[in-house]
Amino acid sequence: MRIEVKKSVVAGVISTAILGALILVGSRNLSHFDAALVAYTFAVLFATFGLAYRYTMWLQRPPTAMYWRRGWQTFFKKGFRLSNLKVWGKRVGSDFVANRFIFKRSKLRGLTHMLIMWGCLLAVAITFPLVFGWLHFRPYPAQTDWYQAVIFGFPTIAFPADSSFATLMFHGLVWASFLVIPGVMLAMRRRMRDEEAATLQRFFEDFVPLILLFAVSVTGLMLTASYTWMSGYAFQFIAITHAITVIATFLWLPFGKFFHIFQRPAQLGVSFYQDVGRRGEKAHCRRCDQPFSSKMHVEDLIEVERQLGYRYEVDDEKIEHYQWVCPKCRRATVALAQGSLWEQARGGAHLAPTGEANPPSPTFANPGLGQGPLSSQDADNFHP
Repeated sequence: MRIEVKKSVVAGVISTAILGALILVGSRNLSHFDAALVAYTFAVLFATFGLAYRYTMWLQRPPTAMYWRRGWQTFFKKGFRLSNLKVWGKRVGSDFVANRFIFKRSKLRGLTHMLIMWGCLLAVAITFPLVFGWLHFRPYPAQTDWYQAVIFGFPTIAFPADSSFATLMFHGLVWASFLVIPGVMLAMRRRMRDEEAATLQRFFEDFVPLILLFAVSVTGLMLTASYTWMSGYAFQFIAITHAITVIATFLWLPFGKFFHIFQRPAQLGVSFYQDVGRRGEKAHCRRCDQPFSSKMHVEDLIEVERQLGYRYEVDDEKIEHYQWVCPKCRRATVALAQGSLWEQARGGAHLAPTGEANPPSPTFANPGLGQGPLSSQDADNFHP
């Protein structure tokens, strides 16, 4: 067994054990645990192991490991810790809470992501504590028409059974479904009508997650309709169907597109890495001597490529490595190489220019309307 696999298995076992211990402690040694929900619990435990295993494997990949290590180093860099903490809070609010990075692509796409994200977060915040026995409601001792919320075995707030607060609390999963279903429909609409999305989508990666979310939400609403307006008609069948969809979603969590939910927060570390790169020393192209990226990024990229087994060293002692050549000069060298081959094929003698003060470089002459950089990050990597 490879060392990275061993580490991932250990991480999965530890994460699952910690969650199991929290379930025992939070439910007061299972005294508040509902045995009818044991299948959900085992599905979540399996998903926890799978997520921890896959996340640990992902973190050990050379590119991810480099970004992960540099991200923490730059975040805790002396002299920038307080400012980094403020920036972190701002980015969590704008990128994660408000989904600004999605709304930049499209308002409709941003709305879609917002509905699905907040619907799922609300459902998880309600479902997991109930399934694990961390949260339950009991009649309030002083007034029988009141309920009291008990969290981790500790009594908390009490409220009237017929209050608006009670309606909000006890129907939280209904409100979550009302968010998820429109979001899923908008996502399906994009998948079926957007030609760009259609060319890249795959059924198991893009449609199965949406189908699972839709099935969980609809069957959950059917349960509410059954015991509220239909006197419990077909409740058992609907409950089994709902359980199957929920368990299938949990089991799918570590393997499908849902895994990006856990990957995405690591993007914050990348943003701090980029911030340090903008403030730090620039890398100058060793062909045209123009700045084109951060020196730290180029050096890290060379190291990661070597770890992956890619070696792009060049014979020219002045250049040393292909990554020290800016994108514009890379396009120029490709054109010059093609021109040299064409001249040789015709029997001519083509001499590639070397050591020139102003070597040939292509220019971005006709950008067109609306085709420029989409953000500051794109602008930093845009080399006309």
